[in-house]
Amino acid sequence: MSGQQMAGRHAVITGAGAGIGREAALLFAREGATVAVADLNLAAAEETVAAITADGGKALALAVDVAQADSVEAMISAAEAGLGRVDTLFNNAGVMLSADRGPEDTEMAIWDRTIAINLTGVFHCCRFGLPALRRAGGGAILNMSSLVAVMGSAVPQLAYTASKGGVMAMTREIAVQYGRQGIRANALLPGPIGTPLTAELFDTEEKLERRRVHMPLGRFGEAGEVAAVACFLCSDAASYVTGAGWLVDGGITAAYVTPEDPA
Repeated sequence: MSGQQMAGRHAVITGAGAGIGREAALLFAREGATVAVADLNLAAAEETVAAITADGGKALALAVDVAQADSVEAMISAAEAGLGRVDTLFNNAGVMLSADRGPEDTEMAIWDRTIAINLTGVFHCCRFGLPALRRAGGGAILNMSSLVAVMGSAVPQLAYTASKGGVMAMTREIAVQYGRQGIRANALLPGPIGTPLTAELFDTEEKLERRRVHMPLGRFGEAGEVAAVACFLCSDAASYVTGAGWLVDGGITAAYVTPEDPA
């Protein structure tokens, strides 16, 4: 990717204090966007902003709890005030809780928290972000889903899977309802990505290998690889793309079985 694909854009990215969100914020800024870096951890958001400004970009840090409607409303208001307008939303914030199990074993507290952040949190961002996009004359929404929105997981994670499937369905409906108002909506569906979250969840070589063996590319993805697709989908290069779920999964969903590693 070269040039300034995001020049003149004013983006809000949630969960931008680390992982994919941070990489996206850095890339969006390098590509010319002014970025509101939002995160539950304000100090982490400020670290991302410091990296952006050190590279010559423009950004501001905002604290947000996407599970709380009032917090999201305040984030959008602060972003509009600080950036001048908001025309791009990357609703990236999410969790995968280690106690998330199958339907018989997942405690209600785990279910409720996962849905509150991963699904209701995206709803809050769209609910309060859409009027801002209309005020800006249109724009792009990108919601963070997962490859488990289109295929089941053999490792029980029911709340996470349900939340990400809901994000994909919600994204399609927003795309249909708002397309003629100049607003595009897409979802990003990553496979396993090497982030601090996955390092915590897959903390043994055995757990890592169980997943790696199913990957045609033979490795976890990198946060920057997902950020690159996010940048494309939020840019004018994707001006005729809406209502889509973009898989960034190293070919996992294409494989029935994967070949053995070459000798």
